[in-house]
Amino acid sequence: MEILRTPKACFDGIDGFPWSPTYRHVTDAEGNMLRIASIETGPADGPVVLLMHGEPTWSYLYRHMIPLFEQAGCRAICPDLVGFGRSDKPADLEDYTYARHVDWMRRWLDETGLEAITLVCQDWGGLLGLRLVAAQPERFSRVVTANTGLPTGDHQPTEGFMKWRHYSQKVPDFSVSAIVDSGTQRELTIAERAAYDAPFPDDRFKAGARRFPALVPIDSQDPEARANRAAWATLRDFDRPWLTAFSDRDPVTRGGEKPFQKLIPGAQGQNHVTMNGAGHFLQEDVGPELARTVLSFMGLAGGD
Repeated sequence: MEILRTPKACFDGIDGFPWSPTYRHVTDAEGNMLRIASIETGPADGPVVLLMHGEPTWSYLYRHMIPLFEQAGCRAICPDLVGFGRSDKPADLEDYTYARHVDWMRRWLDETGLEAITLVCQDWGGLLGLRLVAAQPERFSRVVTANTGLPTGDHQPTEGFMKWRHYSQKVPDFSVSAIVDSGTQRELTIAERAAYDAPFPDDRFKAGARRFPALVPIDSQDPEARANRAAWATLRDFDRPWLTAFSDRDPVTRGGEKPFQKLIPGAQGQNHVTMNGAGHFLQEDVGPELARTVLSFMGLAGGD
């Protein structure tokens, strides 16, 4: 496996993102060693908030939320998924499978030693993060799902997702910043667009970003559909608090909150919220509001 590493200089001068990365190395079952980056801030003994991003973003996505968790005394941890941000990037499309992503992040989580975790997950942060919850539910105190899902291929995907999937596999110029900008309700600044493009100095670095949409199980015979069904079987017994915080203007995950609200014991009786005025990347549109929602769910006061 050829592994690429974005030059450090690509991340120089990014405004509004002062946190230095922590690096951990994981070796997968095939002997591939990968370096995974994460932002880790706040007191070591503070309540743990694990922030997981999706496609095609990186930990920069949570920059409007992390300061509020810091102010509340939380230990906020935001990893860059393999293929994204400052983490290593296998070079070939075929290097990326759903199973490998789960395995890489499970090994990363084991390296952190985190316990009593509040998981906040969006997009692929949920497709991966919820598999971690299902594998080790005892490590998680509560879960917040936002514009995400755990598909088994048993239900028709939204029209919005299918259009995105087709576009992602066919468009000649896979512009990461343009994709993120199209998934927000506000227009990103030039500096913000540059920050989203920073991990990908050329197309060789975009294999993971290009590949992710094709890995979502949309058919019941998909190799990972069975694994996701098994994960759901475990999550149906998860009785710790579970909150949905989906936005009102996301055509990709519209209605995705309903299975969690219906099937997860810990979601029963919760004050689930709709994040108004937000697109798919609600961290960009209503990040501070989402952070305050999470802190309230944790029983902590939120900052401004």
